Amino acid sequence: MTVMAERTSHMTAEEFERLASTAPETVTLEFIDGRIGEKAAPDGDHETIVMWLLRQCMQSRSDLDLHTSQGLKAGAYRKGRVRPDGSLAPIAHFAGQGEWADPAGVLMTVEVTSYDSDTDRRDRRDRQEKPAAYAAAGIPVCLLVDRDRYEVVVHTNPDREAGRYRDLHTASFGEAVVLPEPVGFTLETETLKNYAR
Repeated sequence: MTVMAERTSHMTAEEFERLASTAPETVTLEFIDGRIGEKAAPDGDHETIVMWLLRQCMQSRSDLDLHTSQGLKAGAYRKGRVRPDGSLAPIAHFAGQGEWADPAGVLMTVEVTSYDSDTDRRDRRDRQEKPAAYAAAGIPVCLLVDRDRYEVVVHTNPDREAGRYRDLHTASFGEAVVLPEPVGFTLETETLKNYAR
């Protein structure tokens, strides 16, 4: 498989959607801040973390679903297209919205860093570019599980105009992490030590 290099593009979001719809099932494309990128295929530890988070969300907030494959319109003017590792929203929130949903009503996005030959570039996307896109879309909370740094970062208080979160809280794996309202529960992160390198 040929890996598509990340590059600035002059295509519109609609043109990107057409391109992404023709990609093979093994390729997941994203469009952030005018750049096309390929999302890494998750490894077993990555998927285990996402499933752990899904269980935590369901146990703490049975009125919400953590969607693991829903695409979102994000970034300034919702011109970007991203696939978070998780999108926490009310039950059936995305029904009828199609492949790329409006982020209004999403309470939290989740990103888990990846391990692959392109880790540094992908992790820059997870640590900086995606939170900026989620903030510009007004998503209240962005949770980053950083396996390289053995930490969890909670981004809150989005500044839509600046495209950034005003507040960040960083906790080492093993610490309790409070996910503030509108999410409203605490994660005990000791188990994450088992899935980092």
